[in-house]
Amino acid sequence: MGLLRTTMPPKIQLLAVLAFGVAMLFIENQIQNLEESRVKLERAIARHEVAEVEQRHNEDAGRELSPLAEKDDMVIIYNRVPKTASTSFTNIAYDLCGKNRFHVLHINTTKNNPVMSLQDQVRFVRNVTSWREMKPGFYHGHVAYLDFSKYGVKSKPMYINVVRDPIERLVSYYYFLRFGDDYRPGLRRRKQGDKKTFDECVSSGGSDCAPEKLWLQIPFFCGHHSECWNAGSRWALEQAKYNLVNEYLLVGVTEELEDFIMILEAALPRFFKGATELYKTGKKSHLRKTTEKKPPTKETIAKLQQSDIWKIENEFYEFALEQFQFVRAHAVREKDGELYVLAQSFFYEKIYPKVN
Repeated sequence: MGLLRTTMPPKIQLLAVLAFGVAMLFIENQIQNLEESRVKLERAIARHEVAEVEQRHNEDAGRELSPLAEKDDMVIIYNRVPKTASTSFTNIAYDLCGKNRFHVLHINTTKNNPVMSLQDQVRFVRNVTSWREMKPGFYHGHVAYLDFSKYGVKSKPMYINVVRDPIERLVSYYYFLRFGDDYRPGLRRRKQGDKKTFDECVSSGGSDCAPEKLWLQIPFFCGHHSECWNAGSRWALEQAKYNLVNEYLLVGVTEELEDFIMILEAALPRFFKGATELYKTGKKSHLRKTTEKKPPTKETIAKLQQSDIWKIENEFYEFALEQFQFVRAHAVREKDGELYVLAQSFFYEKIYPKVN
């Protein structure tokens, strides 16, 4: 062999080395393809096993459960904060309920009082949990958070909500009370006829633009405890944060409402299938807009930001915004200026005992 190598021409030696290299690359590529095929096969087998297990579980459960399927027993509560684009979002639910076969119910409280009496709390919990004819159900209204676990129920509804920059929300509400909106333009509002601008109100120390009027999003998330409604309470702030993280499926922000709807559609297609497209192209998605609204000056904003109430409400808003952006970062991606929902990134394997 040594004699053969020494007598082999250099070109032949180079070709032999190249051929050997190509052969090794081909073999490595084949090995990689086989490995990928093995992984895909294992995943397919795992999915098949999961499907068989789920099918057996559903067949067994079908003999024990009522005819109402589990997915049709779902209840969502949207305890909407005023002037956070809540009507725009709720209109989407109304447009989808017939197509997606769920019920929408408006919680209309006397004088729009967000706090229910104890007896009404019990009635409401009983209605929501036992009113089978209204399941699946989407309840919405200006009602403070209510902890269903306090009433001994086995299953709790899923809460969702939307928050907004505190000052922007107050400005919108201020002009809404005076000029209404394009949703029901003929309806006479409580402060109709008052032409004073928001800037003039703040400058003169008016009650309708006082820092106490900023105190709304925290108590809506805090709930029915008395301390929730004490403006400036840090206990209420911490309770609202706790509820947002632990009791709400998703809390969006008005400024990024489309992203909120997109994530909801991906997570709960039973209710929100088609919601994103409807929001983009539907006639009702941007229907409600406050008329005659004038943005506040920098001086007005700076004056409100001096109050401790604004600082605490804004801290809650920033907390909610950070949480939403964290959820969004793990749910969607942007490509060519368009957002798209990420595909499922987990699967099951090593399932035992093996299905015969």
